[in-house]
Amino acid sequence: MKALILVGGYGTRLRPLTLSVPKPLVEFCNKPILLHQVEALVKAGVDHVVLAVSYMSDLLEREMRVQEQRLGIRISLSHEKEPLGTAGPLALARELLNVDNEPFFVLNSDVICDFPFKDLLQFHCNHGKEGTIVVTRVEEPSKYGVVVFETDSGRIHRFVEKPQVFVSNKINAGMYIFNPSMLSRIQLRPTSIEKEIFPVMAEEGHLYAMELQGFWMDIGQPKDFLTGMCMYLQSLRQHAPERLHTGPGFLGNVLVDPTAQIGENCTIGPNVIIGAGVVVEDGVRIKRCTVLKGARVRSHSWLESCIVGWSSSVGQWVSREEAALFSRFSKSSLFWFIFDI
Repeated sequence: MKALILVGGYGTRLRPLTLSVPKPLVEFCNKPILLHQVEALVKAGVDHVVLAVSYMSDLLEREMRVQEQRLGIRISLSHEKEPLGTAGPLALARELLNVDNEPFFVLNSDVICDFPFKDLLQFHCNHGKEGTIVVTRVEEPSKYGVVVFETDSGRIHRFVEKPQVFVSNKINAGMYIFNPSMLSRIQLRPTSIEKEIFPVMAEEGHLYAMELQGFWMDIGQPKDFLTGMCMYLQSLRQHAPERLHTGPGFLGNVLVDPTAQIGENCTIGPNVIIGAGVVVEDGVRIKRCTVLKGARVRSHSWLESCIVGWSSSVGQWVSREEAALFSRFSKSSLFWFIFDI
């Protein structure tokens, strides 16, 4: 089986992290965002992953060659010379996706969840039409474009953008599976799959919806990155609690890389990720934060709702609550603060 992942964006909402690293390689819960998806696809039987790339494609290619060997799969890169939207990349990769008559997955690179790829494949094969999209429930549907579909069969009738009267509370979760025949619908030009392709498929009775069970988050911006982190940690608590760190000074759901160093009299958690090679000095309080690889948090600092970037240094007695992003911009001692994320 094959899958295409849309990874061509600039990741502007996660800057300054994405000034030096493409967004798919930013670590989410101590693993690059992209690898969460690729590993889940492999577990579902995918042996060929196509990445629709543009920005910093050389770094992506270098990392994916390593993962290709580790996972025993084929990883191809499809290069966009101009932005092609969310449908154009499928046309660009047509020759890679249309080599047999098997369905293929398509994913947005910002999505994190308990990926239901095996269930999605089974659901898609059962209804036998051209496409299936995964939908997820939201509390305030008026903020989104919603999907209206038959709850018993999953057949999609229409899409409604930011409805002011309730018609549905299910939105597109950014995960699809298609039959290769669907590719004939897309021309090689900038095209929106959501606005130009899906409505036509739904009108012709060829598009179905499968509702996602469990958590879901688009982690493409810092505040949602942290919210998704909390959801992921709670999922670990339910499905793999042995991966969480416990002991004196650790509260709730905390994930710590084995190479990290934690000082004395620290209180860590709930909802904290400590990355590889991180040093947390004595007397530090960290809550609802991600601390990325190689960072140092100096003694007696207090951090809440922050992302601490790679190799950044948070000084002694620093107190920062509610949404800051610390990032070392260069090899100098400079680090940035971005507030209100």
